[in-house]
Amino acid sequence: MKTLSYIVLFVVSALLLQAQGSKKSVWQTATPTEKKNALAFAEEYRSYISKAKTELTSTKEVIEIAEKNGFREFTSIRDIKPGAKVYFNNRNRAIILAVIGKNNIADGSRLIATHHDSPRIDIKAHAAYESNGLVLFKTIYYGGIKKYQWANLPLLLTGRVDLKDGKHIDINIGDNDDEPIFVIPDAAPHVDSPLRERKYTGVFEGEELHPLVASVPGDSTSVLKEMYKRLQAEYGFGEDDFVSAELSLVPALKPRDVGFDKGLLAAYGHDDKLCSFVAVSSITAVNSTPDNTVLAYLTDNEETGSINNTGAQSSFLSYCYAQIAEAQSTQFNDNVTRKALRNALVISADVNDGINPIFPGLSESMNAARVNNGVAIKLYGRSFNANSEMIARFRSMLDDNNIPWQTASYKVESGGGGTIGGFMSKENMEVIDIGIPILSMHSTYEVASKMDIWCLRRAMTAFYQLK
Repeated sequence: MKTLSYIVLFVVSALLLQAQGSKKSVWQTATPTEKKNALAFAEEYRSYISKAKTELTSTKEVIEIAEKNGFREFTSIRDIKPGAKVYFNNRNRAIILAVIGKNNIADGSRLIATHHDSPRIDIKAHAAYESNGLVLFKTIYYGGIKKYQWANLPLLLTGRVDLKDGKHIDINIGDNDDEPIFVIPDAAPHVDSPLRERKYTGVFEGEELHPLVASVPGDSTSVLKEMYKRLQAEYGFGEDDFVSAELSLVPALKPRDVGFDKGLLAAYGHDDKLCSFVAVSSITAVNSTPDNTVLAYLTDNEETGSINNTGAQSSFLSYCYAQIAEAQSTQFNDNVTRKALRNALVISADVNDGINPIFPGLSESMNAARVNNGVAIKLYGRSFNANSEMIARFRSMLDDNNIPWQTASYKVESGGGGTIGGFMSKENMEVIDIGIPILSMHSTYEVASKMDIWCLRRAMTAFYQLK
């Protein structure tokens, strides 16, 4: 009997695996019009992500997109009326776009929440040192990275420097061909035998991620002093100003098509500027007054725990809900805001790891997401899932709009990760986590499917129209 049970279990498992593996690529089921739309939308996204290197530059790009589509910055509750398009700018690092609906926000809203920070390398306050006639920067990495991937790579320097007189200087060096780049030099194979016993994750240590930043001394000064003179003359800041600076190194790589058929797009920062741009594109396409207020929330600091006053753990979201609720209420109090949060339907969107064709054994194939298979509903287990009724409602929305979808679950006890949805769940909001699968996640050059991106755009558009 036990042998028979094992045989039945084996057959059922095989059939399930076959069914999952036989699911068609979206490229096979998409109409010619959908394929055309997917490729065109990928070009819009390419334009954004080529400029949105960090949350600072992303916010700048989002504001430009929003204002071109009729959004105006929120200044008072008088701005809140049906059909109004407003945005709430949180310190140029997080932003909420909203289209005000016909109904009070206390009775329901549709929110898509993402994050637009990405793993990178930040510059320390006491930044530069000279060694063997070269100047390098001291750094500290931000988010989960494989440190070795950042060596021997063209890097650009981006961010802002704030001066004591209240002025700030925007920095972006290395994006254009006529600008210098920065490189973390690796050891040559001719001399690296003492390093060869290092483990996979320790090929480079954190305190070894030091980029070359200068090499030419002055007539009577060191390379280091000459570099500081150059910074002051060309960019307007000096050594002490690094203390009040937010400067980061990111790959100086342009988004590029991948493969002979150009169906994939490689770029730095898909995680999670991809979902951020799609949310912005979806909400700026809302041209009529919706029944329920719709919002797109781009947060900061997700890669380090959603901390600080621009991360998803801050009160910024509830503040924005309170502003809208107060404008729509004759007897406003905190309970009105609480009701608005409780009645909100929320998508927490973030890309997820797709099955890697080189390392398929790292995924549990029956439940993991595959590139080119559409939107992924994230099912983490262990009480991190949306409740079943929310998942059923979302499935129905996808099926009613013929939007391809799949599931995304990590292999048990092999790692995993979550995103910002839990912080909104704590506010009693109804949250579901979704995304699309990418390859080389958290690397310097991630890969996404253009068709999956378009499926996500269709899903977010349908969500904003959900009754």
